Amino acid sequence: MTHIEQVAEFLKSQGTLTLATSAEDGTPFAAPLFYLADSRMGLYWLSSASSRHSRNLKRQAEAAVSVCAPTEDWKQIRGVQMRGHVTVVAARSGRLEIVEAYCARFQLGPSFQAAITRSRLYRFQPQWVRYLDNSKRFGYKFEFAVNSNGE
Repeated sequence: MTHIEQVAEFLKSQGTLTLATSAEDGTPFAAPLFYLADSRMGLYWLSSASSRHSRNLKRQAEAAVSVCAPTEDWKQIRGVQMRGHVTVVAARSGRLEIVEAYCARFQLGPSFQAAITRSRLYRFQPQWVRYLDNSKRFGYKFEFAVNSNGE
């Protein structure tokens, strides 16, 4: 299994990311969000355009993301740190399919439909990735750059 496949599999197994953005004055801001992952490590989430992280991304589309598997044992720490670029998914056809999968994955019923309709769909594409896995051995990690095709 390649490093990209290993990270993509890990990302698909989790559901919450921490998104780090910067305010106009450089102040860091982090927000936990539900996400869906695609096979090229692209991450998708729904968010209000008025949220602080969305406003930060409108001004500066570069962001950092971390995803980790929940554990209370340091020997089981596994996670991914990434830097990349965020875009809004505007194409109606692409948006519909992803939003349906998102709602199914997180069991968002009809009560969320109004909020979803008002939300934007965002996509994070990593440009740099670090994966760490203490279950292999303490400090096990690898890093790689990702090209624009997600490879």
